[in-house]
Amino acid sequence: MTEMEDRWLSINEICTYLGVSNDTVYKWIDKNEMPAHRMGRLWKFKRDDVDEWVKAGGAAEHIKKES
Repeated sequence: MTEMEDRWLSINEICTYLGVSNDTVYKWIDKNEMPAHRMGRLWKFKRDDVDEWVKAGGAAEHIKKES
């Protein structure tokens, strides 16, 4: 993998890569523990981390039961 392929992606780039909206990504970060890193006011993503998270079912809707 080249250095450019392993770079940090912006919110817009990860949205385009996954084919989802900004709102969906922000929801996934908050509710589904999407692998993201805060750099100042910006969120950044590693493509490999996000790919593994998606493959593990991280993007699936979860219904949490309150006890």
